[in-house]
Amino acid sequence: MKNNDERLSDILTWLDSISYIKLEKIPEIDLYMDQVTSFMEEHLKKVKRSPEDKALTKTMINNYAKNNLLPPPVRKKYTKEHILLLLFIYYYKNLLSFHDIEQLLRPITEEHFGAGAELPLGRIYQEVFDLEDSQMDRLKEDIQAKFEASRTTFQDAEGEDREYLQLFAFISELSFDIYMKKQMVEMLIDQLHQEDAECGGKKRR
Repeated sequence: MKNNDERLSDILTWLDSISYIKLEKIPEIDLYMDQVTSFMEEHLKKVKRSPEDKALTKTMINNYAKNNLLPPPVRKKYTKEHILLLLFIYYYKNLLSFHDIEQLLRPITEEHFGAGAELPLGRIYQEVFDLEDSQMDRLKEDIQAKFEASRTTFQDAEGEDREYLQLFAFISELSFDIYMKKQMVEMLIDQLHQEDAECGGKKRR
């Protein structure tokens, strides 16, 4: 059985191994649905919980389109902009409801989707994900700080019981952080929804 130091090492090693899909890796040519799912499976395999999980399926894509998260394909083909939106959806879907994702992405699809957009979706994707490197460094520092804090707990417990209780404290710290950040994201999206309602659903400028 691994001890907690080994578990932390596994987490940090995993974080060092992952990266977002670089813009230049996304095909410039339009893809059929099977090609889209294959692309996503190949490039998101490191962030799947298990090899059996699917990063994206045909049913998922159809559900995203049905719920107005994704514009329809052009002659059954998906553009580079479709794939960029699917990547945003992939990261949001474990955190937010379809309604919240639709609220968040609607101004993006209205103003920046398609070849004629003044500020193209590729530029938005690049700028957002360029923040990853500095964010990853801060994330690792925060994880290590939480881990060290958890090691100060349950000093009166012994052996494996103390090891497990400290792991429980560490997991609880991480979970609380996620919970509070999710609440903040939902608060911001609720504000966007309220602002849209107040201005009659007009496009944002």
